[in-house]
Amino acid sequence: MTEPAPRRRGRPPRAAAETGPGARERILSAARTEFSDRGYERTSIRGIAKAAGVDAALVHHYFGTKDEVFAAAIEVDFEPALTLSAVLGDDLDGVGERLARYFLSVWENPATRTPLIAVLRSALTHDAAAKVLRGFVLRRLLERVAGELRVPDPRFRAELAASHMMGIVIMRYVLEVEPLASAPAERIVELVGPTLQRYLTEG
Repeated sequence: MTEPAPRRRGRPPRAAAETGPGARERILSAARTEFSDRGYERTSIRGIAKAAGVDAALVHHYFGTKDEVFAAAIEVDFEPALTLSAVLGDDLDGVGERLARYFLSVWENPATRTPLIAVLRSALTHDAAAKVLRGFVLRRLLERVAGELRVPDPRFRAELAASHMMGIVIMRYVLEVEPLASAPAERIVELVGPTLQRYLTEG
């Protein structure tokens, strides 16, 4: 009679659903919800893993640290709207208006606005969240914009444009100051576009 195989010590193999191709997307979705509901400081890798139905080690495997999960969650909110090549175009005429319209379109979308507001609030109150958001904005947005400008101090100009738009975001979506909060987005684009154009292109 064949003896039964000895039992292995340690954890049993994880189910395919936990490690399959959809696991990364579930982790990101859970991270966005956790950061939105709990803020940066109270969100943990363990909590994200539990919400995604995976082991915490798998979150570390895909993303490393909480900062990196946070950065990836921000990037999800900007994609697929992140089409700066089309915004910048071959001709910088009208780039201020196009950039304003793109930026507002991300915040006007309810699916991206709620988690982004939570991310922004975390960044305003927590140094680590601010560092991650700052790094993302610099790496993915400002550096790409500055790289296309043919004017003195392109990085500084791109930062001025970003600071202008972030001020509008805080006033319109976070503080909800009227009449800015309820103004049509295209009206804002109409008024802000020329200012961004001057920041980005005028010598």
